[in-house]
Amino acid sequence: MIISDVSISSPQLKAYAGLTQKQALGQGVFIAESVNVIQSALDAGIRPLSLLCERRHAEGKAAELIRRLGDVPVFTPSDEDIHKLTGYELSRGVLCEMVRPEPITAGKALDGAKNCAVLEDVRDETNLGAIFRSAAALGIDAVILCGGCSDPLSRRAARVSTGAVSACPGHGCPR
Repeated sequence: MIISDVSISSPQLKAYAGLTQKQALGQGVFIAESVNVIQSALDAGIRPLSLLCERRHAEGKAAELIRRLGDVPVFTPSDEDIHKLTGYELSRGVLCEMVRPEPITAGKALDGAKNCAVLEDVRDETNLGAIFRSAAALGIDAVILCGGCSDPLSRRAARVSTGAVSACPGHGCPR
């Protein structure tokens, strides 16, 4: 359901406001950026709440994704309004508000895993995303995050991982 006539001050768009600031953990949601990252999250069973999409992509590169979302609201304000709302110009053209999976224990993440990576104090989101992408390429079954790690579901980490954070047990979030 595409909604073009929406005010950027609408409560429905609150999750997309000020995305240049760090997202706080524990809000129950996260923002996935890019069609590929969103598709990976959906494939992992993560529930979408809404989509924010540049109008040109609604019938272009995001069209199949929008069909897959069914009744999930798809907001397509003007590009200028999206920039005002998010605080930046979208490079991938699409953002999705998704329900944050519950963290799992390290024991549960390791159950059945043959190969595991343990990360400690990886604070840079770009580095964290690159590690998840590399772990997926190497066939790592689980990634355990110890103290000091950034949020693997931050927009930047998930985007750099090309969605690989969604494929790890617990969606890369055991703590």
